Amino acid sequence: MSQLSVSPPQAATPAHAPHHPPIRSGPPLRSDPPLHSGMVLAGLSLAILLSQLGTNIINVALPTLVDDLGVEFSAVQWVVVSYLLVVTALIVGVGRLGDQLGKKRLYLWGLAIFMAASVLCALSTSLPVLIAGRAGQGLGGAILMALSFAFVGEVFPKERTGFAMGVLSTMVSFGIALGPSLGALTLAAFGWQAMFWLNLPFGLLAFLLISRYLPDAVDAPQHPPASARFDWVGTLLLALTLGAYSLAMTFSGKQGFAAQPVLQLGFAAIIGLALFLAVQIRARAPLLRLSMFRNALLSTSMVMSVLIYAVMMATLVIGPFYLSKGLGLDTRMVGLVMTTGPLMAALMGVPAGTVADRIGARLAMVIGVALLTFGTFTMSWISADSGVTTYIVAMLFVSVGLAFFQTPNNTAVMADARPETRGLVSGLLALARNLGLITGASLMGALFANALGDPAVATPLMVADATSHAFRIAAIMTMAAFLLSLTTLRGGRRNR
Repeated sequence: MSQLSVSPPQAATPAHAPHHPPIRSGPPLRSDPPLHSGMVLAGLSLAILLSQLGTNIINVALPTLVDDLGVEFSAVQWVVVSYLLVVTALIVGVGRLGDQLGKKRLYLWGLAIFMAASVLCALSTSLPVLIAGRAGQGLGGAILMALSFAFVGEVFPKERTGFAMGVLSTMVSFGIALGPSLGALTLAAFGWQAMFWLNLPFGLLAFLLISRYLPDAVDAPQHPPASARFDWVGTLLLALTLGAYSLAMTFSGKQGFAAQPVLQLGFAAIIGLALFLAVQIRARAPLLRLSMFRNALLSTSMVMSVLIYAVMMATLVIGPFYLSKGLGLDTRMVGLVMTTGPLMAALMGVPAGTVADRIGARLAMVIGVALLTFGTFTMSWISADSGVTTYIVAMLFVSVGLAFFQTPNNTAVMADARPETRGLVSGLLALARNLGLITGASLMGALFANALGDPAVATPLMVADATSHAFRIAAIMTMAAFLLSLTTLRGGRRNR
């Protein structure tokens, strides 16, 4: 049996149980009737929506911040990078910490930190203070992203898991779709400070819903006191490793992969990973038990997530150039067309969860990756004469495919996770998503830029050819993800 699989109630205790003996007696919490599950789901939805808005709502205000704070554009970009950097570096550690200290307790702290940091951002009058506030938001956002999906397995019955996962996945996509437009409206009406004040009423409502309706039993200890240590050394090494990788990817988008800072940060990430693995092998209570990755479903899911979210980020990075420079659309039409993809992914989140409940999460996931692969292949065939309709159709396949991947994928992996590792596994899924987004923004952007050449003299034909080139690579990535998804389907059939 894999490290993360859940034994059926009538099965004998597995051999590895003494390492993580559950303390809770009686049937698992998820088999109990869900009390006020709608209120819990509403609170979790608000919280994860806030964490996703934090990634991109401020982007439209960067030119305004340059003028208001009197800084250069290269410096103000750290307002965006600091949030993503902290989230990516800490998301696994806080997921593990939630398993040990109590997921509900840590989740409420995450909401409180996110709101306090939002106040600091709104009141800031200098760039360093604003960047510090955004880093604080990143800490709170990491907690919210890492633990939100873990609660589904604790609170909702098995037949409702897919639906709940679909709602939360919808909030992830909705946050991506809503961020730029909500940021632009808020900026135009009230100024950039209002983007941060907006977090308070929704954050407070989420805090009240979670504190009142989420069962306290989710904080029941899952480990005996002797093993309930936290691997601070491993957490620090992993955070530094992920931070170095994230910075390398961020800088590579502007300076190229051969730039000295990028190479140095990449080397530091490799050294950090080697040290982290060495510590995990020798630690008595490691942050990550490396045997977890013998679980084919978890390992395959993480690889697929990195590939698929890298492709999704390519649509957000390259799409505006193709629409404006390749098809000649004005700014308003570009924004409208760009919204259709994330909005469709958001609308399909709940239906995808319902389908996963009926036909099985693994089969639904395969269907999603197949749709996404077809969409990226269609994108690889576009030209300057294709027209906006072809682009929208391709993006609809990509977006529906994304919805049918992320909801069933989260459902399958979290259903396979043991109760005492759900926070950690949820954090690993969120980490894979963030690594995909960061890698996609740099790698796919670099492929497009190299194929395009000088954008100042690029013709619509050159832009279309560069877009097609980048999405040929994306199509290969999604095809690899599709082949991996087939292996999970075979694994599911063997288990049955």
